[in-house]
Amino acid sequence: MPDELFAAGPADQPLAARLAPQALEDFSGQEHLLGPGKMLRRLIEANRFASALFFGPPGSGKTALARFIAERSRADVVELNAVAAGVADLKKVLEAAKYAAGHLGRKTLVLIDEIHHFNRTQQDVLLPSVERGDILLIGMTTENPSFYVNAALLSRFTAFEFQPLSEAHLKAILARALADKGQGLGRLQLKLQAEAASHLTRMAGGDARKLLNALELAALSTAPDRDGTRHITLEVAEESIQRRAIRYDKKSDDHYDHISAFIKSMRGSDPDAALYWMAKMLAAGEDPRFIARRILICAAEDVGNADFRALLVASAAFHAAEILGMPEARIPLAQAAIFVAAAPKSNAAYLAIASAMAEAQEGPAREVPLHLRDANLDAETRGHGKGYQYPHDFPGHYVPQEYMPQPKRFYEPTDSGDEKRIKAFLKALKEG
Repeated sequence: MPDELFAAGPADQPLAARLAPQALEDFSGQEHLLGPGKMLRRLIEANRFASALFFGPPGSGKTALARFIAERSRADVVELNAVAAGVADLKKVLEAAKYAAGHLGRKTLVLIDEIHHFNRTQQDVLLPSVERGDILLIGMTTENPSFYVNAALLSRFTAFEFQPLSEAHLKAILARALADKGQGLGRLQLKLQAEAASHLTRMAGGDARKLLNALELAALSTAPDRDGTRHITLEVAEESIQRRAIRYDKKSDDHYDHISAFIKSMRGSDPDAALYWMAKMLAAGEDPRFIARRILICAAEDVGNADFRALLVASAAFHAAEILGMPEARIPLAQAAIFVAAAPKSNAAYLAIASAMAEAQEGPAREVPLHLRDANLDAETRGHGKGYQYPHDFPGHYVPQEYMPQPKRFYEPTDSGDEKRIKAFLKALKEG
């Protein structure tokens, strides 16, 4: 490893650790927590921080912010990782903190990374110390705390949710790493191609640590040319982050072309093609909720009542994708895309509402007939509801009566899937 890379810091520290923010202004992202006037920022600036839980995806700044707070807390700081720490380790830390608080008047700030790995017994050990104020506790987790942190401990926390960093935030971090001559890579003469930078920020998936690790690997694995410049190309970037560049720009025609191909593949009953286009979009960093919405639309527009289950499956997949996030969201999305692609097709419901909307906007004005109006308030004085025939009082739970003045047919069921049964049922009613 070149000596000049770590001239300003310990040789065993990775770039992500060396670039830890030294001021609140150095943080990229999490404006909803750290923006001017936000509660978390006010607490940090006033040094009135209480026990808290930071949860969110990897590389979003949870650990960096916890350590930033610790350095300014004027408290004894203990860092634990829940993967390695046991009950005995916890008790030792808590006993020392209790002594420091009672005899030395010193606070202890305990940082626990991956707190979701603590079982209920370990979490219960923490509870009395947090409750008495023997320690301030910052727990960090990538999981939803509602599922992994017991309610008693969670009620003593203020929970702050961290969001994945946007590509704009990652680009700012990348620029800082390249320019910083002290803790970053500024002393190396790096020339990062625009395509390589875009690939790194896109493939990092909102994870600053992954981005910086890949950038550092690219810098170390690239030999300087004659004038000492290290050229980081797209090929080097691909090797460093171990993901191939996919030609897909969410702000260009690629975005619309791929989603169009995905929808048309489902509509055309080709599940394999639908899976490929969806996989390509997800691999390129597309928002899974965007894909889930398109599956919902396709289920309603192109399958419709030919198989009413398609909309239920698509709706469940959308909900699952919101809860899970990537990479697990790909599984229910794939299930829904396959179901919609393999279902019988009918756009009769889509055509029906389009026709009805046109009629409502451009056709003759129709008023609600008296016998269909709400009879709760005006039955006696205005005749609302008078003459209405309750279908359940008749054989087959059906009776012919006027439901719309100047009747017009909008829904024309097809012979596809369940609509064949619907078509036969409606025909039988009309024919008596």
